[in-house]
Amino acid sequence: MNDLFRFLDRLLEFTMPHLVAVPILVPMLTAALMLLIDEKHRRLKSTLSVISGLIGLLAALALLRWVNAADTGSGPGSIGVYLAGNWKAPFGIVLVADRLSTLMVALTGVVAFAASIYSTSRWDRAGVHFHPLLQLQLMGLNGAFLTGDLFNLFVFFEVMLAASYGLLLHGSGRLRVSAGLHYIAINLAASSLFLIGAALLYGVTGTLNMADLGVRIAQLDAADRGLVHAAAAILATAFFAKAGAWPLNFWLVPAYSAAVSPVSAVFALLTKLGIYTLLRLWTVLFAPDTGASAQFGQQVLMAVGLATLSIGAIGIVGTQRLSNLAGYSVLISAGTLLTAIGLGQPAVWAGALYYLLSSTLAASAFFLLIDMIERWRNAGASIAPHESAGNAPFLSEDLTALDDVNLDDEQQALYGRAIPAGVAFLGLGFMGCTLLLAGLPPLSGFVGKFAMLSGLLDAPVMSTAAWTFLALLLVSGFLTLVALSRTGIRHFWTQPLSAMPALRAMEVLPVAALLAACVALTLEAGPVMQHASATADGLLDPSAYRNAVAGAQQVPNPAAGAAKP
Repeated sequence: MNDLFRFLDRLLEFTMPHLVAVPILVPMLTAALMLLIDEKHRRLKSTLSVISGLIGLLAALALLRWVNAADTGSGPGSIGVYLAGNWKAPFGIVLVADRLSTLMVALTGVVAFAASIYSTSRWDRAGVHFHPLLQLQLMGLNGAFLTGDLFNLFVFFEVMLAASYGLLLHGSGRLRVSAGLHYIAINLAASSLFLIGAALLYGVTGTLNMADLGVRIAQLDAADRGLVHAAAAILATAFFAKAGAWPLNFWLVPAYSAAVSPVSAVFALLTKLGIYTLLRLWTVLFAPDTGASAQFGQQVLMAVGLATLSIGAIGIVGTQRLSNLAGYSVLISAGTLLTAIGLGQPAVWAGALYYLLSSTLAASAFFLLIDMIERWRNAGASIAPHESAGNAPFLSEDLTALDDVNLDDEQQALYGRAIPAGVAFLGLGFMGCTLLLAGLPPLSGFVGKFAMLSGLLDAPVMSTAAWTFLALLLVSGFLTLVALSRTGIRHFWTQPLSAMPALRAMEVLPVAALLAACVALTLEAGPVMQHASATADGLLDPSAYRNAVAGAQQVPNPAAGAAKP
């Protein structure tokens, strides 16, 4: 780990300040290069995709380390502002790397790197242009997390969505086309609302720079606040649809279930992008210092979050299909985070940010694991038990005199039978995902939920919404445990092992890495929670963010300096 930190420090030394743009430029250039390579060179494309994912991950970790460089335990840390066109804010394109954005970019890097490796096992051959589309989606995600401008947020959203349309349809099939049409329709409608809301906001304030918007909203006349609030409501509706919030989430479970597994794993990030955007805009535009607009829409955030959490909990206990279970777990995560944001308490926000990391990693690992489990079960369904090598008699003929209580119905030993490595990995992986998604100890899902509950109970006064959230958080965890335990029993205990799972290293390693990342979150819960707490404090008081953007200086023109005598 120390060697990694030293490498990241050297990377920072040589590449700052341009490192902020690396998570956007690397996937964009990789996608452009892949489009110049013939489709028959799939192995070369997959290699480039994995290398690009690794570079993006290292750059994200370096940025995350850099924003903590000035951390004293309670300060805002470093905030990197990159003037892409060398125009000062609010007139030019601005990329901002603060605690929250770098955290999301690092999370994207981990999930994308794991998904790109997993896809090389077979899924990238199910259709054309898989890896270029994946790189473009990463470009859109990273750009949306890093941008400091509302219009460029829309541009990166559209880049991400355009790539996701192709990825959802990858592999074709009636189910994917049907789910894809609903997904495209709802996102096109949301994008239209995004444009309307942004245009209305610009018409009133005269700017789309996020930091500048917060300053101008605080200075608005009372007659103009209604228009700003209407624009914010339209924007929120668009982001609710993208976050999978009720009642605009009817598309999510079918779409995530229909997509191929590495795509579904990356799609787990898409709802988090909607939640990130709501959190970023709400805290910057409607901060406590914005006068009559302060905390606008807080009650709506809580109500929508509680409804989404309830629908997700009911849905997960009402389905037995593995991919649907994963989709509803994403809804539960979205509802939990939306409600936590609406409560407006820094301690709850810190726990929610930790929970965001854990739930996203767990959901991505679950989507990948489901692919292996379903392939194993589908293969075993076509093999008769007596034809499978996995059911070869354990006892020799001279031992058949043992008491029948030690034999099963097929006269095989009930004890001493070795568990195949593939089955053991799938079973342990499923158990780990169950613990993480249900929020049970000792893994990071429990730490995140416990931190949110502690923040709620430490508040001087508990509102009705806070008590409802506390109850739903516990109930949703219990229902998730029931649903996943029931499905685990059906897949691993009640059916005979009629075939052994054929797992590849490129499938096992990404799932193991994502689960290991959750274990690392648990072991390093102290430093991660410290980062999350500092992030929450910075969100509550966005003055450091605004000052960093407003104070970013243009790079002097070397030619102009050389021309002076």
